Amino acid sequence: MENVVRVLSTLALMGAVRTLAGPCEAEVGTHIDADFAPTVALLDRLRGGEEADIIIVTRQALDELSAAGIVVADSRVDLARSLVGIAVKAGAVHPDIVTEAALRATLLGARSVAYSRIGASGIFFAQLIERLGIASEVNARARIIPSGLTAELLANGEAELAVQQLSELKLVPGTAIVGAIPRQLQSPMVFSAGRLTASSRVVRSDGVLRYLTSPAAAPVLREAGLEA
Repeated sequence: MENVVRVLSTLALMGAVRTLAGPCEAEVGTHIDADFAPTVALLDRLRGGEEADIIIVTRQALDELSAAGIVVADSRVDLARSLVGIAVKAGAVHPDIVTEAALRATLLGARSVAYSRIGASGIFFAQLIERLGIASEVNARARIIPSGLTAELLANGEAELAVQQLSELKLVPGTAIVGAIPRQLQSPMVFSAGRLTASSRVVRSDGVLRYLTSPAAAPVLREAGLEA
């Protein structure tokens, strides 16, 4: 269909893109056909020859795609900033994660911590617990999933804490977000979008990109747990 734009998006933007799809179609006249996966998985799919019109990934990954000629350089736009946070099952006591010392104690005291292996948040968290010197203790009781939503492991009791982008934690019903990992321990991750060079839907794709960065999109991004 000519009025469809194929979007490959990181999981961190899944809630926002799904919410914005309808208003975008009404405003731009283009239907968004979106598929969601971690940035690393999306890059592998592109290298494998998968076709799309727009890709939404980390800014670093998008810059690499642009340098390789896979994404049109002047189509790149920053959509949102995101922080990594921690969630518990709804109704559970919220642990203290306000300071580095409190976070360290909480992670060491947790029965099990869920994080993803290839997601941007999971890669960050693996590096964080190494920096804190508690990687072996945390990983001994961790539930490390290949990809997907870590908070889903809270509902069935497989994990006591779930670590992921705040926007991803918000996607899972029955989950309570404790808060973001202390700001001084992380740098807000920027997620960006761009049009793929191979796309034949240039005008429609650029219209979608403009809508995703418009003032109308900002409150939806904030509600999804992102900073516009």
